[in-house]
Amino acid sequence: MGTLASVTDASFRSDVLDAAGTVIVDFWADWCPPCRAIEPILEQLAAEHPDVTILKIDADENLDAVVRYGAMSLPTIKVFRSGEVVTTLVGARPKPAFEAALAPYLG
Repeated sequence: MGTLASVTDASFRSDVLDAAGTVIVDFWADWCPPCRAIEPILEQLAAEHPDVTILKIDADENLDAVVRYGAMSLPTIKVFRSGEVVTTLVGARPKPAFEAALAPYLG
């Protein structure tokens, strides 16, 4: 997949839970067409909002995080602040819909 940085079960605490500010995590899988479809949108949002960290986590390779955060449908987007999930989005959508849903967190 593209240019978004990846997080793993091993790095989740430091990269997401202990991170300052807002962290958006995309739970995805290589076999998931909607996951591949939204990645360019998330990359654009990351470029347009450099104060927000947007990461991806491979759901097939990081089952601890998938189970812990209930990401049973892909793609699942979780927004974290101060180590807590503040919102969840499930499924693909066009960029304007992501922007509207994430507006309170994009700064």
